[in-house]
Amino acid sequence: MSLPGKTETYDVVVIGGGAAGVGVSVALKQAGVENFVVLERETVGASFAKWPAETRFITPSFPSNSIGMLDLNSIAIGVSPAYSLEVEHPTGQEYASHLRGVAQFFELPVKPDTDVLRVSKVGDEFRVDTADETLRAKHVIWAAGEFQYPRLNGFAGSELCRHTATVASYEELDGDDFIIIGGYESGVDAAYHLSYRDKHVRLFDKASPWKDESSDPSVALSTYSLERTREDWFEEFVELLPHTPIASVSRVDDEYEVKAVDGRCFRTSTQPLFAGGFEGSCQRVADLFAQREDGFPLLSENDESTTVPGMFLCGPAVRHENHVFCFIYKYRQRFAVVAKALATSLGLPAEELETYRKWGMYLDDLSCCGEECASC
Repeated sequence: MSLPGKTETYDVVVIGGGAAGVGVSVALKQAGVENFVVLERETVGASFAKWPAETRFITPSFPSNSIGMLDLNSIAIGVSPAYSLEVEHPTGQEYASHLRGVAQFFELPVKPDTDVLRVSKVGDEFRVDTADETLRAKHVIWAAGEFQYPRLNGFAGSELCRHTATVASYEELDGDDFIIIGGYESGVDAAYHLSYRDKHVRLFDKASPWKDESSDPSVALSTYSLERTREDWFEEFVELLPHTPIASVSRVDDEYEVKAVDGRCFRTSTQPLFAGGFEGSCQRVADLFAQREDGFPLLSENDESTTVPGMFLCGPAVRHENHVFCFIYKYRQRFAVVAKALATSLGLPAEELETYRKWGMYLDDLSCCGEECASC
């Protein structure tokens, strides 16, 4: 049964108005694609605006475009959060403001407050059902991100914990003795802000990311986070417990009991925090992508579904072999690849996209990209 409302047909429908959606939409305009629309469930940058108030970007922003080096947090050529915000490490709210400015500057056709219910392919076209209307398109780019889908499982009793993504501000949390499960960026960020307020923190991780010797920021802590672990208050109030995977969390009388796989038990009267990452939005369109062994979507060399032609992916879920494009300065390198593939399908030369290559935003040769590769 069709949903009420008119049906419009587009060359491309972009789903998601965050960094990936805005960035690839700018690339589409540069490629000469005109008949497209960006569907955003709330407003541009909404996921960033929901970050804890104290959380900042781990990657620094510098107004370096004038010397031919793109700002690490830029998602389009010619724009820089450092220049527009005058902040080196933006908060989520600040970055959301930057994204709205970029969307406005490039006059992107964004439809806010548009919740996509389902995406399906009917014949040679895609059908995109929203709460208000049905759209049809030749191609779809899924760029819905992951922050709105926190991972809530992983061990028995994880539902008793509070995911760090649901914290509006660490200042609002009551208690003096905190247990944080997950020692990667979000966990360290939470520990930093709580210890700054003289709160005692025990930080658990199944590995030891604060000592990982890898140079890949997808695996090891960023230098920004490592530097914060050396602050006096962090060293005084935070106890690091590496190689301590958690088996369960339970309520015992008026306390929470956190049990490690090795049998050790830890108790706290404060609700534990779970910094367990995110499920990602791709679960909503899992039927449109084949899966890799690690559960991520299997993609062609152009980030297109291998099972449903015309369905593309942009954002932190993009994987190619062992290459992880999870951060903005990594997955932005694939915007031009997707835009070029779509432009070619539409018979457009897209010559302006070669400019992306000059700025390190057109990574279409992954054979040279290893862990130490500067372009990765």
